[in-house]
Amino acid sequence: MMKSLLKSRIAIRTCYLVVSTIITGCTVGPDFKRPDAPNATGYAPSASISEATAAAPVAKGGSQRFNPQQDVPYDWWTLFRSPQINALVERAFKANPNIASAQAALRQAQQSVIAQKGFFYPTVGVSYSPSRNKLAGNMGGNSPGQQNNGNVIQTGSNPAGPVYNSPVYYNFHIAQLNVGYVPDVFGLNSRMVESAQTQVEIQKLQLEATYITLASNVVAAAIQEASLRSQIASMEKIVSINRETLDILKTQYKLGDVSSVDVAAQASVLSAMEQALAPLQAQLQQTRDLMRALVGNTPDVDVDEKLELSDLHLPAELPLSLPSRIVEQRPDVRAAEEQMHFASAQAGVAIANRLPQFALTATIGGMADSPAWMFRYGGDFFNLVANVSQTIFDGGTLKARSRAAEQALIGAGAQYRSTVIAALQNVADTLYTIQSDANVLKAAATGAQAAQTTVELTRKQYQLGAVSYQAQLAAEQNNQIAMINLTQAQASRLGVTVALYQALGGGWWNGSPGQF
Repeated sequence: MMKSLLKSRIAIRTCYLVVSTIITGCTVGPDFKRPDAPNATGYAPSASISEATAAAPVAKGGSQRFNPQQDVPYDWWTLFRSPQINALVERAFKANPNIASAQAALRQAQQSVIAQKGFFYPTVGVSYSPSRNKLAGNMGGNSPGQQNNGNVIQTGSNPAGPVYNSPVYYNFHIAQLNVGYVPDVFGLNSRMVESAQTQVEIQKLQLEATYITLASNVVAAAIQEASLRSQIASMEKIVSINRETLDILKTQYKLGDVSSVDVAAQASVLSAMEQALAPLQAQLQQTRDLMRALVGNTPDVDVDEKLELSDLHLPAELPLSLPSRIVEQRPDVRAAEEQMHFASAQAGVAIANRLPQFALTATIGGMADSPAWMFRYGGDFFNLVANVSQTIFDGGTLKARSRAAEQALIGAGAQYRSTVIAALQNVADTLYTIQSDANVLKAAATGAQAAQTTVELTRKQYQLGAVSYQAQLAAEQNNQIAMINLTQAQASRLGVTVALYQALGGGWWNGSPGQF
């Protein structure tokens, strides 16, 4: 028995030695090569983007300088120096369900790679099949009076009729080890693993993009909230001024100093101001709802942080990555590159599917009427089967799939180039907006200063009796309108700064996943 088992094992090992030699064959299909970085050297045809922005003598009005040598920190939101924002971003990273979803998708892709790599190894299985069997007498059993398991079987017989043998009862046991192996002769499984690994990389980048987008949305919502609070405060003062003006006109109307037309006109102005206030209040509540959702809360669970514009600081120095770095930094560009890699691997899979397929199976085991005798006196057995298959005709299916994979690779390359162009455009647009918003804030600051000066002069003139009280209220109203314009310009500068950090890639390469 031992010699028989030894021979079986030698035969199996010899077969696998032959197969391992076959495995050293080629991997068909194109080998992926990373695309070259864009040739762009800047973000404008000429030096239309200056090295620094305009400055204004107000809060958030400092000049911002672009520094190509400065990198984007992974925790760029801390540059706004707001403890409230820092706390909100940290909470969002822990509780927002989009993060958990992206993490699960990454783990799923990683397990898919492990599963695909398993096809490089043989599959091994064992089986044991005990059975109790009855062999019918007319199929060949014991003759009448013959002993079966030590017992004499008595059967009746009719001399004039047919004679049947007695049925036989017996046990049978089969135990075997099955080994199957599909050698990766033309690299089919290698390309499948390569495809699965690209999906892991894509999911990693999707996770990074989720972090970056979430942080950007939290900071943008905080800026929006602070801006709305300031605008609402100014608009409430404007409504109060117009209500007071209306009361004055009503009194003057009773005295005969003004007509009913003047009263009606002022009532219309007051109504317009009240209508302008209501949407701002609604926007503030919607922004608060957004903030609650971003940190993983339901609408009935509030967040403690309430942002004011004075809580935020404008970063004075901004990074400005070269176009060649953008393709390394932006998750969407890197994901488009990995999509090209996936299409390249799939092209190899389509080619390998058109080539012969090899398979090897081996079985070793024993059989007998009792377990103790399965591997004695010839009870052991083995078989070894090699199989080669090749599709002769399939109506052009495999050929068409191969051509489709080639076109998918071409399309992925075009999509990658489109993504790169869009990314560079995004950075360029953001840079122009930063400069434009600085100029807008400078003009708004000038207008606010002029409105404040007008208020002070009008107040002095009213005290001297040179102007009416309504003139002073009108000057106050114009001042509040100028303050709203200034608030919007300040918030816009903060918001576009957030957009630049996001456009440059969000700094994910400078932090580990545990830090997010």
